[in-house]
Amino acid sequence: MGSVGGMMPSMSPAARSVNIFGIYLLVLSINLLVLPNALLQAFGLPPTSEVWIRVVGMLVGFLGIYYRVAAATELVPLFRMSVMVRLSVVAFFVVFVAAGWVRWPLVLFGLVDAAGAAWTWLALRQPATRG
Repeated sequence: MGSVGGMMPSMSPAARSVNIFGIYLLVLSINLLVLPNALLQAFGLPPTSEVWIRVVGMLVGFLGIYYRVAAATELVPLFRMSVMVRLSVVAFFVVFVAAGWVRWPLVLFGLVDAAGAAWTWLALRQPATRG
């Protein structure tokens, strides 16, 4: 599956959006694994020396890999499902802020997910074209 590492010339617009979201997740994962406190503090969250943030980084990286493989294999059912799941992230984060569990900058992560979901949704609505 050599196409997973790079963009496929025939990648559909929806697959491209999911592939780029996967890359975003991989970059986020590296930040959470290597410099978690810099990222936490940038979003108004307290620093931690506990391992949980690196566990989150590992899981985010695994999701990034799944998204890239799904994009490379044109796994359209996952594209569709991911739209609703990624849109729910911002809703969860708003609830977390409203409950007083975190500060509002966390919602910015949710907005990135929502923007990616909107891009995928719009791409899924485009007529299928194969070259």
